Amino acid sequence: MQAITVQDRDAGAGGLVLSEVPHPRAAENDVIVEVHAAGFTPGELDWPGTWTDRAGRDRTPSVPGHELSGVVSELGYGTTGLTVGQRVFGLTDWSRNGSLAQYTAVEARNLAPLPADIDHVTAAALPISGLTAWQALFDHAHLVTGQSVLIHGAAGGVGSIAVQLAREAGAWVIGTGRAGDRDTAIGLGADAFVDLQAQTLEDIGEVDVVFDVIGGEILERSTALVRPGGTLVTIAEPVAVHPRDGRAVFFVVEPDRARLADLAQRLRHGRLKPIVGAVRPLAGAASAFTPDKRIPGKTIIRVIED
Repeated sequence: MQAITVQDRDAGAGGLVLSEVPHPRAAENDVIVEVHAAGFTPGELDWPGTWTDRAGRDRTPSVPGHELSGVVSELGYGTTGLTVGQRVFGLTDWSRNGSLAQYTAVEARNLAPLPADIDHVTAAALPISGLTAWQALFDHAHLVTGQSVLIHGAAGGVGSIAVQLAREAGAWVIGTGRAGDRDTAIGLGADAFVDLQAQTLEDIGEVDVVFDVIGGEILERSTALVRPGGTLVTIAEPVAVHPRDGRAVFFVVEPDRARLADLAQRLRHGRLKPIVGAVRPLAGAASAFTPDKRIPGKTIIRVIED
């Protein structure tokens, strides 16, 4: 079968190649998924799990990509809750071969059934972005109605979902990004928008929650915006500077079948809309890691035409 593989860590995205690789085997409690569409995170080439297994052993050549939508083609021993031929979407394991392939092995618990009226490209844009946004806002920051939340990268894959979820929860939402992101963020439900290139972040004043996806200087400056008792949540990097009278949380998204199913229902009923920025074939996945221009939303790799 065909897959995108990496073998040279120093080569970065330039080391991504379309290769012929063996068909995956289903371990206990696994399923084999015929991948129709897949998502990836550009920074995953820097993640240890891309290069080593859970025991720290080299596992190259490895297949990147950790979001998928497709059809179950095979069940591993002991697998329950899913059936052959069923449409599914979800996350692959961080330290196993991923979704940029025609077939991949996935733990069944990491997948949720995909309703027939959701296309695979849209579904592949939802797992990491949707689960990350939900876990940041509600599991870690405990956002509630009436609070204020600052969401960095409001037009991006994760930020755009966070804006919609926070708005529906009854929060006052401030999005940030570049000037060209303003209309997207406001259209998704943000009450206000800050252009990080032309406006002063500190003019926002204090908020109950900051959700950061950028890191670096923006993360450090955002700590001063958290009001007493508030929370800063980031997925970019461990927090070095903490809010004076608040909490700071760095986390990595966790699989959650029940939440994936909930997000799918929100999408079906028009309460949630992932932003798909570009769709490319599997052969174009390597160039998608280093696009020649900035594209709002999430880039999806279409492996099979529906």
